[in-house]
Amino acid sequence: MPKPIRVADQRVVTTPNASMTTLASPTQGASDDLAMWRVEMNAGQRGPLHAFDSEQLWATQSGTVVIDLEGRQVRLVAGEAIALPANARRQISAETDVTAIVCGHGRAIVSVPGEDASRGTPPWIS
Repeated sequence: MPKPIRVADQRVVTTPNASMTTLASPTQGASDDLAMWRVEMNAGQRGPLHAFDSEQLWATQSGTVVIDLEGRQVRLVAGEAIALPANARRQISAETDVTAIVCGHGRAIVSVPGEDASRGTPPWIS
């Protein structure tokens, strides 16, 4: 029988670009392969250009985010969602303060163009 994940058990990882709160993931016992996390970015913050080996769903809860997806700009406002394809290069930028809920595979591997090796699975996803 699945058990709920308590708020006290959620992980928060803060980088120079954003704060990610793991809401559910394989290492928390919530799922065998899926993860869900909340991303909070301040206006002007931007993540690195990167790609995941699997699809992700982004749903903007508040604010406006701009996603450079394979060189095409996609703007999401609160209440909008998008599926980001596997292996598509993307860069996420906060136009305003942003909160988004993201879902993807809990074993997703991220890579950064120009780096020889992948960066593995980020801790907020695993």
